[in-house]
Amino acid sequence: MSDDEDVNAVIGGLLRDLAFAQTSPQRTFGFKRAAAAVLSLEQPLTSLVQPDGTLARIPGIGPASSRVIFEVLEHGASTTVEDAVVRSARASDIARRRALRDHVLSRAKVLQVLQEPALIGTRLADYHGDLQMHSEWSDGSPTLKEIVEGCLARGYLFAAVSDHSHGLKIAGGMSMDEAAHQRREIDRLNGEYAQRFRLIHGIEANIGADGTLDLSDEEARQFELVLAAPHSKLRRLEDQTDRLRRAVENPAVRILAHPRGRIAGSRAGIVAEWPTIFAAAARNGVAIEIDGDPARQDLDYALAAAALAAGCIFALDSDAHSVGQLRYAETAIAHARLAGIPPDRIVNCWPIDRLLSWISAPARLQYTDAQGRS
Repeated sequence: MSDDEDVNAVIGGLLRDLAFAQTSPQRTFGFKRAAAAVLSLEQPLTSLVQPDGTLARIPGIGPASSRVIFEVLEHGASTTVEDAVVRSARASDIARRRALRDHVLSRAKVLQVLQEPALIGTRLADYHGDLQMHSEWSDGSPTLKEIVEGCLARGYLFAAVSDHSHGLKIAGGMSMDEAAHQRREIDRLNGEYAQRFRLIHGIEANIGADGTLDLSDEEARQFELVLAAPHSKLRRLEDQTDRLRRAVENPAVRILAHPRGRIAGSRAGIVAEWPTIFAAAARNGVAIEIDGDPARQDLDYALAAAALAAGCIFALDSDAHSVGQLRYAETAIAHARLAGIPPDRIVNCWPIDRLLSWISAPARLQYTDAQGRS
């Protein structure tokens, strides 16, 4: 395989194909676990082949998975996987899933992209804070204080906690009473960490099928930062441009979060005329999110490049549900680097005063850079 190819992503995908070709639940689980192990490795598999030709021990990788790995490293393909797929009753479903893996980066590739000096996009050092994460107040696990400490450990200056709004009950959406209690806790923490860190009170509002939010205008005003995201009708084939356009034209919305709602290798997400969405977002000063959750990677670098050309600004976020997942922001930054997005077009890279001014701006102005150029 070529040095530029994401070998871990290729092999991880093939191991998932092999998992779906199994009839035994135990073997399905085993190959899924192997795929996850490969995708989360911080080194390319090519560097883990030892001088004696064996593979360094990788938790979750057994003899059958090792055979697939060596077939791909030696031949660029795996007859073991292809034969299993042909023999299975799920060949068409596996082919569909393969088509949903485009532009998905493995952890090893993310780290390579972050260190690649030839890329002109934003760097890890330019990134000052994460604007989408979830706490114990909805479907996350960390307390607010744990989030603050986790972000400080990463060198952040600010972050937004953006638990789910009350309309998304399946994700433990907060009631407005709970949101008021959360705000008081955030205010207390901002007093405790003054001059060191600023925690922003955000909310991830759900975009309904008609493009409206599950928050009233008055409810939206109770939060400092409103992200809007689709969580339903994500497998439909009909065009949903109007749904997303209406969301980004809502004056309360500042970030369009995981815009497609895709899950890599599982669902393609929303079908829309993306140039129309990007133009509306640019016109209304709404940031397009690159969600760094490895299962989402939404938008990916190819579509993000189109949004950049349309004049959009961006939010690069982890969508973390635990402190350990804060590192997912690095996946978003890698996609931004591959798309060539400069720091000035990324709200996470702005000074805190500029960020807060953009969040609270009453007028929906087209993006201008630091020199005032549109």
